[in-house]
Amino acid sequence: MILYYAVTTIYVIVCLLLLIVVLMQQGKGDMGSAFGGGGTSAAFGARSGATLLTKLTTIFAVLFMLGALVLAILGQRGPRSLVSGAAAPPLTTTQKPLPGVPGSPGPANPAQAPSTPAPTTPPPAPPK
Repeated sequence: MILYYAVTTIYVIVCLLLLIVVLMQQGKGDMGSAFGGGGTSAAFGARSGATLLTKLTTIFAVLFMLGALVLAILGQRGPRSLVSGAAAPPLTTTQKPLPGVPGSPGPANPAQAPSTPAPTTPPPAPPK
């Protein structure tokens, strides 16, 4: 269990770092120049910042995918459902049958069962 929580904590940190690195990257300028944002301002220079942030994005993306895979595998071994191994409670004979419901528990004594009269006329035959 401790391993699961440790991996989850590291995974959340990797997610936050990936978010920060992606948001720090400069856009390509395709849509920005259409709306009047023609000027460029790079924090790390023209090319060196793009390669550093691109490498960090790749590293954090790989760690993100591996972390998701590890958490999925560890989650399979985690705690099970509370009712997965529980047996169904036994039916008692003191329950009263529901009228018109097949399979409902009957009375404890068959002599107490309500008697149904036998049909006196056969059902009509279907037309040909």
